[in-house]
Amino acid sequence: MCDSGFSRYTSPTTAWNNQLRQLSKQRQYREALTLYRHMLRSSFFPNAFTFPFLLKSCAFLSLPLTVSQLHAHVIRTGSQPDPYTRSSLINTYSKCFLPHHARKVFDELPNPTICYNAMISGYSFNSSPLDAVKLFRQMRREEEDGLDVNGDVSVNAVTLLSLVSGCSVATHLKIGSCLHGCVVKFGFVTDLAVANSLVTMYVKCGEVEAARQVFDEMSVKDLITWNAMVSGYAQNGHARSVLEVYNEMKLNGVSADAVTLLALLSACANLGAQGIGHKVEREIERLGFGSNPFLRNALVNMYARCGNLTQARRVFDCSGEKSVVSWTAIIGGYGIHGHGAVAIELFDEMVKSGVRPDQTVFVSVLSACSHAGLTDRGLEYFEDMKMKYGLQPGPEHYSCVVDLLGRAGRLEEAVDLIMSMKVKPDGAVWGALLGACKIHKNVKIAELAFQHVVELEPMNIGYYVLLSNIYTDANNLEGVLRVRVMMRERKLRKDPGHSYVEYKGKMHLFHSGDLSHPQSKEIYRMLDKLENLVKEIHPPDKKCQGRNEELLIGTGVHSEKLAVAFALLNSKSGTEITVMKNLRVCVHCHLFIKLVSKIVNRQFIVRDATRFHHFRDGVCSCKDYW
Repeated sequence: MCDSGFSRYTSPTTAWNNQLRQLSKQRQYREALTLYRHMLRSSFFPNAFTFPFLLKSCAFLSLPLTVSQLHAHVIRTGSQPDPYTRSSLINTYSKCFLPHHARKVFDELPNPTICYNAMISGYSFNSSPLDAVKLFRQMRREEEDGLDVNGDVSVNAVTLLSLVSGCSVATHLKIGSCLHGCVVKFGFVTDLAVANSLVTMYVKCGEVEAARQVFDEMSVKDLITWNAMVSGYAQNGHARSVLEVYNEMKLNGVSADAVTLLALLSACANLGAQGIGHKVEREIERLGFGSNPFLRNALVNMYARCGNLTQARRVFDCSGEKSVVSWTAIIGGYGIHGHGAVAIELFDEMVKSGVRPDQTVFVSVLSACSHAGLTDRGLEYFEDMKMKYGLQPGPEHYSCVVDLLGRAGRLEEAVDLIMSMKVKPDGAVWGALLGACKIHKNVKIAELAFQHVVELEPMNIGYYVLLSNIYTDANNLEGVLRVRVMMRERKLRKDPGHSYVEYKGKMHLFHSGDLSHPQSKEIYRMLDKLENLVKEIHPPDKKCQGRNEELLIGTGVHSEKLAVAFALLNSKSGTEITVMKNLRVCVHCHLFIKLVSKIVNRQFIVRDATRFHHFRDGVCSCKDYW
């Protein structure tokens, strides 16, 4: 920025301002600042119309020093009283994360609505909703008490939009709810932008039902509205609702964009809805988003999580330039299917291609090594992460390595690793150790792990169930009783198990002991036949550990069995059957599906909360080690 002072020559600057306006509209922000320097060197004098375009450029480029220099120019030209210049200064300081500087500008002179809105927006942008609300109250007092002699202060839609936008985390939900009341009180609930911000605020705070109520009450909806609701359901794990809203959106004649399609692919990945996901892929191509890297990566993830690695690899191979996110998606896909050797081959190929690994891809490759039992290779990658790439491991990396060591029976080493961690171990780290103790029936270390994990995640019932099963395997009935008492005292209830099967483009949902499906009678008859055939080749074991979990939780027929029976009733002989379950598959059901795969000569793919299981001819890809 020129510091030599302004020339006394004050030729008209309109032409320069027009050029600055055009560059700003075209988002050529650096070019706008360069033009301003040229303007000063050409002895043209800036005015109040010059600075908003320049300050906007600084805001987008986040140039706090340049903002301060421009601020000095504003003062020297006498442009500071201009409300548009002042609001631009306030906005730019806020966008450069200098809200205190913005407030100094605000406090220097009486403020019209535009400056109040800029300062409120600045507080919201800097995650200070309480300061925004305090200023809003000051604005209301000035308006109501007649302190605003010029009548320049009045609450408008922009004011409320800025306030609501600042409440984007659950801790701000109470403030957001109060602001919702203000929106209704001031009559702006019909303003589309304000209503959209309310929907977005509620979904970001995890209150999807409140968001849906606002959504349903809106008489006019645009693409932003639909995307807010679709993405909100996706981000909060309501995958079926994503598809329902999308279908409603199509019926209303609204065309999807990349944001909509990303949410749809996320929902399909969560549900295992490969057929629907394939239709979304065709829609991506039809709408011209085929080269969008975010959608390509989401497609890889969707197909992998739906059990179809062939399609995931097709999309990956056909992608152009591959980022670390692309590699992470395909490596993670092979990892959760137990193809650790392929996953590490891909990782090595990624490094050779010049893509530098980040912390996220190391989670995928370490997890892949764990699922495939590649202990030594996984430990090598863990060391490379620290020593070769200078990346600091987080709890998620330690969790993978603890699982890696634990599965290999190296429990003491796993404990030593946890004790040497430079970051505080979280519930997942101790939970991985507890899970390993279940595999290797080590009660002593299990009790140590449980002591830590319940301090960190006291309401996670899965850990209580795990310890109870460990005690049961050790015939420690006193231990089982203690766990049950703890669960009863803490009023813990397990999330109900459910499984999905896709059939003719529709997701069929089953809960444990479900009787609600239209084909329930046929499903249970099929299940009885299968149970009898299984008993013929594998007589029931009274000590079957899978039953321990059933008795503890109080469930009936597990949902994956119902899903398998339904799929067998409704699919052609020889076709592959894919089942998605929200919880870890129990030992009893795992054995059942293995034997059924041999009896009916079919391949079953089951995705549980941990990984994929590929059942064929009485054998599972996990080698009974999950």
